[in-house]
Amino acid sequence: MKILVTGGAGFIGSHVAEAYLGAGHEVLIVDNFSTGERGNIPSGARFVELDISDKEGVESLLENGKFDLINHHAAQINVRASVENPQFDARVNIIGSLNLLQGCKKTGVKKFIFASTGGAIYGEQDYYPADEKHPTRPVSPYGIGKLTVEKYLHFYQIDCGLTFVCLRYGNVYGPRQNPHGEAGVVAIFASKMLDGQQPIINGDGLQTRDYVFVGDVARANLLAIEYPESGIFNIGTETETDVVRIFELLKQALGSAAPEKHGPPASGEQQRSSLSASLAAEKLDWKPEVSLEEGIERTADFFKAKIKK
Repeated sequence: MKILVTGGAGFIGSHVAEAYLGAGHEVLIVDNFSTGERGNIPSGARFVELDISDKEGVESLLENGKFDLINHHAAQINVRASVENPQFDARVNIIGSLNLLQGCKKTGVKKFIFASTGGAIYGEQDYYPADEKHPTRPVSPYGIGKLTVEKYLHFYQIDCGLTFVCLRYGNVYGPRQNPHGEAGVVAIFASKMLDGQQPIINGDGLQTRDYVFVGDVARANLLAIEYPESGIFNIGTETETDVVRIFELLKQALGSAAPEKHGPPASGEQQRSSLSASLAAEKLDWKPEVSLEEGIERTADFFKAKIKK
């Protein structure tokens, strides 16, 4: 199968591209390096540097590429940046996605896999873990944008027969995660500990997230190829883990002597999040296989090796 992976030089996208290549698919990666790195591009993938906001560039790429499937991971991923500049967030995450979807319609792409979000779409949950029927109440432009693209995918299914799979991720962590910016407390803490800096825990650190290892996420994207219908699936572990626990696990894995230090709580930060993955288990035959402890160890090993280079 000929697959376009947008954002394939980024943290999650590069692992997805790697999984596709390993399964024997032909992969072309598109990235603008806003957060991705050239070194993340897996061997065997072709690459085009392009911003998905470039309508003409996207049209040309899809017309020439004749892709069977698009896996869409390119995005503005910073929630706080989306609040500060919602226009930019919408230009990348909504208009950029529409450029791809219009290209699908024009060039006959049959399937679209979309990297969506669990926590940011559901907002503060009514129950835990949230399933896909939970009310969607995003409280950031980032979450609104992801939900908007999900709605557009439903439109394009009706309009031109495009089959889609939306994967609503929990908090993805693992090797290659960017430690700069707000996304990814695991990467941020690991980088600071190895640099001899003091990690700061926001507030009491008891805010919880559903941490899912990037290798498990890549496998979900692989299984989604074979799913014959359209669908929306949570990709999480159904487990809440607080930030203090993440700090303790990383400190142990890295042999850090950093003390547990708390700062002021982050304004508007969601307090709890966990995702039910029962539908993904039923329909995609997917379930998380990497425990948090093992995933943290693998991530710590990656950051230690990166420091040595």
